[in-house]
Amino acid sequence: MVSDSDESADLSWLLNDDETQLSPRIQGCSSEDAASNSSLMPHFLDMGFPRKMITKAIEESGDGNSESVLDLLLIYSSLAGTTSRNEEKAESDENSWADDSSSYFDEMDLDLEMAGQDSISNKLQVLVKMGYDQDEAASAVKRCGEDASAFELADSIYAAQTAKEEEFGDCDPSSAHEQKDGDKYDPFLHDHKRQRFDDGASSSHRNNNQRRGHLNRAYGRPSTTIRHHGGGSDDDREAELFLPNSMVGFGLPMDPKRQIYRKLPDVAQGPPFFYYENVALAPRGVWDTISRMLDNIPPEFVDSQYFSAACRKRGYIHNLPIANRFHLKPVPPQTILEAFPSNRAHWPEWDKRTKFNCLQTVVASSKLTEKIHAELKAYPNPPSLDVMKRVMKECRKWNLIWIGQKRVAPLEPHEVEFLLGFPRDHTRSISRTERYRSLGNSFNVDTVAYHLSVLKGIYPNGIRILSLFSGIGGAEVALHRLGIKMTAVLSVEKSLSNRNLLNSWWKETGQEGELQEIDDVRKVDDAILECFIRRHGGFDLVIGGSPCNNLTGSNRLHRIGLQGEHSSLFYHYYRILSRVRYLMGKH
Repeated sequence: MVSDSDESADLSWLLNDDETQLSPRIQGCSSEDAASNSSLMPHFLDMGFPRKMITKAIEESGDGNSESVLDLLLIYSSLAGTTSRNEEKAESDENSWADDSSSYFDEMDLDLEMAGQDSISNKLQVLVKMGYDQDEAASAVKRCGEDASAFELADSIYAAQTAKEEEFGDCDPSSAHEQKDGDKYDPFLHDHKRQRFDDGASSSHRNNNQRRGHLNRAYGRPSTTIRHHGGGSDDDREAELFLPNSMVGFGLPMDPKRQIYRKLPDVAQGPPFFYYENVALAPRGVWDTISRMLDNIPPEFVDSQYFSAACRKRGYIHNLPIANRFHLKPVPPQTILEAFPSNRAHWPEWDKRTKFNCLQTVVASSKLTEKIHAELKAYPNPPSLDVMKRVMKECRKWNLIWIGQKRVAPLEPHEVEFLLGFPRDHTRSISRTERYRSLGNSFNVDTVAYHLSVLKGIYPNGIRILSLFSGIGGAEVALHRLGIKMTAVLSVEKSLSNRNLLNSWWKETGQEGELQEIDDVRKVDDAILECFIRRHGGFDLVIGGSPCNNLTGSNRLHRIGLQGEHSSLFYHYYRILSRVRYLMGKH
């Protein structure tokens, strides 16, 4: 693996698509020609790697070893990400009170709310006045729901405009195969067409003008570069990324209409089961690529607001059964004040929040909360509309909670643990900063447990797990709370503090199975997997969610998709799952 000390190397060929002359290695033709004609080229283009990067990797590794080529591609992607990071401007830790570039939508949403005009029709009118096409604004409402803020709607429109084109056939219930009487129709039974790629170009190099135009419009600046769905031919329009209206997946607990049947490809039938998670609103083509590599199984998009008092929009691709799911007991509080009733006495009437936004890896500074307190003290009750708007903007952004008269504070780590379904003080042995970071990157235990609950009847005597990107053990905590015995776990997690947390929890909860820990997914090879399989007989579940650093919407500078330094680790999830299947005799 190339270290960070190699940043001075010439990586220009990784960061642009200019022609580069490669030294020939194959007699009679250049290495570039040979690599371009390689049988591996289409495979890695389908993964979303740039053609030039693949050519370089094949030239270096040879045409007969796909695993070596993939390893080189991951290294090249990491180097490209490192080079890009050197150009990033450091962000202040002071959580500035001043309006930032995202304030345009925040203020608009608050204006509508404070004026009692936050109906969906008014939000649509505002979006249309800003220059968005009426049809795409309406489509955003269908995707995000009528309770979505104008910022969420605009961000959804942008995601749709930059989404990779994926065409789906018409859903025809009469064409469903092997559907049993009483089963709910599965909208994913139809075949979906193969994704088209722009000559293997990386998503980080596409739609720069469109992104700039969207941001200019969002921040109130004139723009002429944005492209609309409303004009031009079909070939000129970007296909929308279709996300479900309310992100409930195959249905919620106790919902009589929830889906109980779906048709999986033959290769994905039965164990070893796998379960993969990442952010729902990822950049263009990401979920297309992940889905295609994981047996062409469409994602199940779920917002954890239906399982807790905090939102967390995630996509899950898995081959688990979906009938007979059940909710963890006791059911957690569903609103902020149900979760923290003691704060009700201090909660101002003009703070209408019932759910927290997605819990982050960082929190507001004391300097910011002191400024809010000083601002509120200077005004009578209630404060002016402008002050309300400024305060509510920060409360929503940082998930602030009212702890006294005119006083707000960030959630404490144990409160975040509670909202995510972890036991109290699960992360107490690490620093406060590390606790927020680890919790912000973790599973929502109640959501994941709902999906994994089907395993209780399948494995009454215990389950053997390969836990990739284990973090603080969200999967293990979910299985434990479900009452599913873990007879053996191979846990892979980079962070030493997180590994220590999982190890401590394992001992404190009296787990009887064997816990084996590895510090890097890149070290998981056939020798390690074969050793585990010989010792325990195989794996029943491969679970994990690779880093979302280059996928999440909060990372505007390096939201470059699966080619990013961190998020490219998804390919190791795919590699390891493929090897597990092969070694267990399931090709």
